[in-house]
Amino acid sequence: MTVFLKSLVIAGLLLLTGCSSQWTFPPMAVPLQPTLQQEVHLARIDQLLARDDLSDDARAQLHYERGLLHDSLGMRDLARLDFNQSLSLKPDQPDVFNILGVYFTQTGHYDAAYEAFDSTLELDNTHTYAERNRGIALYYGGRYRLAYQDLLTHYQDDVDDPYRVIWLYLVERDWKGDDAAKTHLAERIKHSDQLDWGWQLARMFLGKVSERELLEQLATQASDNQVLAERLCEAYFYLAKHYQHLGNQDKAVALYKLAMSGNVYAFVEHRYALLELNRIAYHQSQQNDE
Repeated sequence: MTVFLKSLVIAGLLLLTGCSSQWTFPPMAVPLQPTLQQEVHLARIDQLLARDDLSDDARAQLHYERGLLHDSLGMRDLARLDFNQSLSLKPDQPDVFNILGVYFTQTGHYDAAYEAFDSTLELDNTHTYAERNRGIALYYGGRYRLAYQDLLTHYQDDVDDPYRVIWLYLVERDWKGDDAAKTHLAERIKHSDQLDWGWQLARMFLGKVSERELLEQLATQASDNQVLAERLCEAYFYLAKHYQHLGNQDKAVALYKLAMSGNVYAFVEHRYALLELNRIAYHQSQQNDE
């Protein structure tokens, strides 16, 4: 990270006030922007798709690649059109069903998401991320036992991945209660290599790392703005989940918005921050109608 960017983040951290770690101006990264490479790649795919001598398989692959580019740039409606077009040309694509399942989850269409992930796993039963994504969809759909089964299998494939541990904890917390979930979380942290930065997020849920300590470590360890934006996206999302569980909906809403502010569109945390905001807004509107 440049000295200038790091100084901006630390300046934001210095505005953290009080033992409750409330801030008047939160640390933020410069929002990620489209790169020249992405723009050139997108233009190249557009040129190739204009040709009339492509096979269906080649055209399907190009629509899939353009969909991924649109997705990485936050243009999800265009991405979904490309993914659907790709499937119409070549129906046996597990990766396309997987990303469409994520889109269905983001919009709260859980049954469609389950079907998409099931299709992915039928075509490729080793597709690890479809298993994770189905587990997350089941979690948001309130089907905790099934979500736990998927996410436990996903965790067992790599016990040193902190994000697998965190999502398993979130499911257990809502399903089995806080005490059991924290006990299992502590055990899984103990039996991991604890090398990835994400383990600090796991420790935060146990109260071993404060919000202030988490953000200070993030600011000093991020090597550049890209890494800073990605880690802030993760940190703000999981902090939001923490405060939401404690009943502090106002702070959770603010943190979910901050998780989206860096434009890290491809991250799970960015994808589901908007879903969380929509769910909070829906519950609040239901309460107001009562």
